Amino acid sequence: MYILEILGTILSVLSFTDEHDVIERANDTPYGLATYYFTQNANRLFRVSEQLKAGIIGINNGMISHANIPFGGVKESGIVREGADIRLDAYLEIK
Repeated sequence: MYILEILGTILSVLSFTDEHDVIERANDTPYGLATYYFTQNANRLFRVSEQLKAGIIGINNGMISHANIPFGGVKESGIVREGADIRLDAYLEIK
């Protein structure tokens, strides 16, 4: 069986029972480049963001990439960050 990371314009819509269910499903993947969610609840905004395992998180916005913001994933999506001022740190041994 092959599991592929989606790199394109795909919208996946799933029903859920509660917030815990959503977070568990979102994190149940070997990949973690980006995740997006929409909420009107400020408490949920911070609570969910802290629990999601992704390199980039878009909240109430579909545009998460910008030249001034580091870009990269976690897990099998890679650990290197590109862009912004930290782009070379992954390749350096800092003393």
